[in-house]
Amino acid sequence: MTSNLDRFKSDLASLISKGGQLELAMRYDFDPDGMRAQFNTVLKEKADQYIKDLPNFKQEYQGWYSEALSLLRQLLPHRVNDFIRHYEKPKPRKDISFENYRIEDYLQGLRTTRFGEVVVDGTGAFPHFQQQLAMVKAAQARFESSLFDIKQMLQADMFDSELEAAEHLAKYKFGRAAGAVAGVVLERHLAQVASNHSIVISKKNPTIADFNEALKAADVTDLPQWRFIQHLADIRNLCDHAKTPDPTTEQVADLLAGVKKLTKTLF
Repeated sequence: MTSNLDRFKSDLASLISKGGQLELAMRYDFDPDGMRAQFNTVLKEKADQYIKDLPNFKQEYQGWYSEALSLLRQLLPHRVNDFIRHYEKPKPRKDISFENYRIEDYLQGLRTTRFGEVVVDGTGAFPHFQQQLAMVKAAQARFESSLFDIKQMLQADMFDSELEAAEHLAKYKFGRAAGAVAGVVLERHLAQVASNHSIVISKKNPTIADFNEALKAADVTDLPQWRFIQHLADIRNLCDHAKTPDPTTEQVADLLAGVKKLTKTLF
């Protein structure tokens, strides 16, 4: 448990710190003279170096966004759509105004004018990034709260241990057993993902395929992810049924690697 708790704390703290730097970089991009004056007042002779060390928002935002989105899916899944909405351009959009300008527009350098007057420029994206950063801070607050359910952290460590056991079995050529263990981990993880998104499965004993269909129907996973999970399920079935040919070493390795990837990226 400690490793996962510490990892989440560290990742959240890093995201908030990086977000703060990106916010300053964005402000500087909009008002370099005003921000430089503020830095000179506070930092004096260190101001120039501080400005030089500010991140390039347009180059580094996407990495921050991906990490923040992954953590929000784990900690605040009900805010994920809001987080994405602040980034993506709304569809459909007949014209571009301050109300529908998004971070994606700013990254593309979009600026609109009418009769020589600026309608909206990159400053329209700033409130959206502030909201995204506020959501990440809220995720940290929930994590630190006594109300946060650490069941998923415990389960993540359990999955890690079970996958290590499966890898050990595969190493000694017990491919069917390794695949069966990995399949159980995959099924439990998909059940947890469904629970995170309040997805109810009507079947009493749902299978990997049932969870896979439900997650795709709820837009939690996309078509490539659905196909990937189906591929893993096919290998798992091959391992579970004694009358089928033995799974190959490559198939078992694919299953183990695929399950490990999903437990770290799909929440």
